[in-house]
Amino acid sequence: MHLNKLSILLLSAIVVVGCGPKSTNKQNLVKTVDEFNNVVSNLEPGDVVTLANGVWQDAELLFEGVGTAAKPIKLTVEEKGKVTLEGQSNLRMAGEHLIVEGLVFKNGFTPTTEVISFKKDKNTLANNSRLTECVIDNFNNPERHEPDTWVAIYGKNNRVDHNHLVGKRNRGVTMIVRLNSEASQENHNQIDHNYFGPRQNLGSNGGETLRIGTSHYSRTNSNTVVESNYFDRCNGEHEIISNKSGMNTYKGNVFFECTGTLTMRHGENTLVDGNIFIGNNKPSTGGIRVINGKQTVINNYGVGLTGYRFRGAFVIMNGIYNSPINRYDQAKDAIVRNNTFINSDHIQLCAGADAERSAPPVDSFMENNIFYNENRDNLFTVYDDISGITFNNNLVSKNVILINEDGFFKQDLDLAENQSGLLVPVNAPEGVGADIPEKILSKNETGVSWYPKDDTDVALSSGSTIEVPAALNALFDAVKGANAGDILVLEGGASYPNTKTIEVDKPISITSKGSEKAKVFFEKKSLFQINNGGSLALSNLVFDGEDAPDRTGNSVITTSKYSMNKNYKLFIDDCDFVNLDVNHSYDAIRVYKNTFADTISIKNSRFKTITGNVIALDKETDDIGIYNAEYVILKNNSFSDIGGAALRLHRGGKDESTFGPFLEMEHNVLDNVGFDDRNKYDAAVSLYGVQVIDVQNNIFDKTKGVNMHLVVGEPIVNVLNNNFYQSDKLTVTGDQKYRAENLWEMAPVFVKDGYELQPGSPLKGKGTDGKDVGLLFGQ
Repeated sequence: MHLNKLSILLLSAIVVVGCGPKSTNKQNLVKTVDEFNNVVSNLEPGDVVTLANGVWQDAELLFEGVGTAAKPIKLTVEEKGKVTLEGQSNLRMAGEHLIVEGLVFKNGFTPTTEVISFKKDKNTLANNSRLTECVIDNFNNPERHEPDTWVAIYGKNNRVDHNHLVGKRNRGVTMIVRLNSEASQENHNQIDHNYFGPRQNLGSNGGETLRIGTSHYSRTNSNTVVESNYFDRCNGEHEIISNKSGMNTYKGNVFFECTGTLTMRHGENTLVDGNIFIGNNKPSTGGIRVINGKQTVINNYGVGLTGYRFRGAFVIMNGIYNSPINRYDQAKDAIVRNNTFINSDHIQLCAGADAERSAPPVDSFMENNIFYNENRDNLFTVYDDISGITFNNNLVSKNVILINEDGFFKQDLDLAENQSGLLVPVNAPEGVGADIPEKILSKNETGVSWYPKDDTDVALSSGSTIEVPAALNALFDAVKGANAGDILVLEGGASYPNTKTIEVDKPISITSKGSEKAKVFFEKKSLFQINNGGSLALSNLVFDGEDAPDRTGNSVITTSKYSMNKNYKLFIDDCDFVNLDVNHSYDAIRVYKNTFADTISIKNSRFKTITGNVIALDKETDDIGIYNAEYVILKNNSFSDIGGAALRLHRGGKDESTFGPFLEMEHNVLDNVGFDDRNKYDAAVSLYGVQVIDVQNNIFDKTKGVNMHLVVGEPIVNVLNNNFYQSDKLTVTGDQKYRAENLWEMAPVFVKDGYELQPGSPLKGKGTDGKDVGLLFGQ
């Protein structure tokens, strides 16, 4: 038999292919958890496990294997964005040279304490592994203060990059590097190009976005690099990043409108280099906080940062001599060089100084920095001895009051926007200030390209306008059928009776058409119940409580009795609340434990004949730093014949990890408020632990007074131009330092230990026995 030349070539090719080395890499498409587990039990280097498109409900995955650097084992998805892990799902990874990519966790929460964990158990960790292009989106335990962590990194030489983490709402760190065994210490992990999306204010400690280490292992080195990540409105608490270990690097990250700071809480030899902090003048936005030894802060830029004290644009703290491991080591050998802060309000030196934190910074240097703010003369606040800081060649604007004759010089700067819209100096002396890139890292360069970064929260009054005809339960039906953001318009002067409680689980606005107010009546214990996801804006309405049941504890507005892991907002403008007196303890607004309002604003409204409180924000009584509302605003209202308090605002405990509450109370009239025997506060206004108090131009007419107990940090107190006519007076107690630059009163004020200050004097100076009051006021 003869073969032609072409046949011989084909046969030769077949022989060569057939005799070549066989590929052992398996491409495994799995459709169930059982299939996944079967495949994982036989993984070899180079294998790939692929999750099929669809929803993986209640999927607890253990991805375990031993790959090699040349042939890692990979867990991926059939199509990115089309595979979601929902319900009670999580992932553990353990072994060597693993890659996980493309997973999306949403519509649920982890059944354990971690969503994605670099360990199987405490003895079986993941090393030399990578987590990339994964998404965790609003994957929250419904119990607000039940803690969990979204990404927990154990082991060594791991990389976490290009992930999208957004909407953490319950207690717990978003991402953590754990050092609780030698196998995870000196780990050389890398965290880069991740998108840390918006995180709401938790209203308590435990809301960090990134933490490296814990207090117990804080004198251990981690050697973790955090580089080129985007932190977008991460507002959980005032430590956006909590550094609690040694030898870590934070470089080239962007912090956009984050209310808090990059905090060197524990650990030494931290490098903070080339980070960008953009505040846009949002409240409590901060920069960098220095504690402990051998910290280096160079080449960073901050603009429009408004935070003060622990969340200032730049803060160096006092420490404790021979500090316990969980407190504050003294700042030593700090280098703060070539940083630029533009139009940022507070540079805080020796912050936190008190009887315990009495060790000021030593052997430290601040040189070649720019602190430029033409609108604020008192840019620097000095709380203790700064002789341990050497200042050299720092540029300030000409209006700034110098804190040291040496080490500063004044110069006008020309500011221009660079390609990223940052205000940068164009005429700064050479070698002074940060080297700011023309184009900074954008959020689109972080996270994943196939998952949107758009805001999903719907604003009040952003939807359609819907007219609601007057009829029984018409308002109930309208709210139930409305979309988030819609505005419901009632007929002016018409009556709207309700036999059902209106549950608000989305942002809804309600108003009256025309100048005459619609009147709303209700027969249930409460008219409105704000549930998880709900917010409410009410304007130009009358709420009449005469049809409410003859029971104790009625209210017009209440929150859910169950935990709400989404913050809510309540706005009331030009409304009347009347006849809330069917029985005792009838409140206008009632809140419950484990609920939190970003803002409660009441303006231009009238409250008359109420047996209970107008609003009592006092349900967090464990005194561990948890409270019910961040901003409380009362302006241009009248409160008359109120049995309980017009306001009770409580934040107990001495934890310093949060900002509020903030109170603005201006131009209100209180008449016959607080005299009911059930008013346990014995005051018309009772404030406990409120951090910023602004009470101005109010009239207290034949009413109970104002009680303030000041704790935690240095509360700012402004009480001005209030008239107490035949009323109880202002009583102030407290056990910590606070600033009371404008606290004036027309009658004696009693403070800690019975010290009394005379009428018409600012609250500062000596007590009646000649001793210091024991509290610090002013700057």
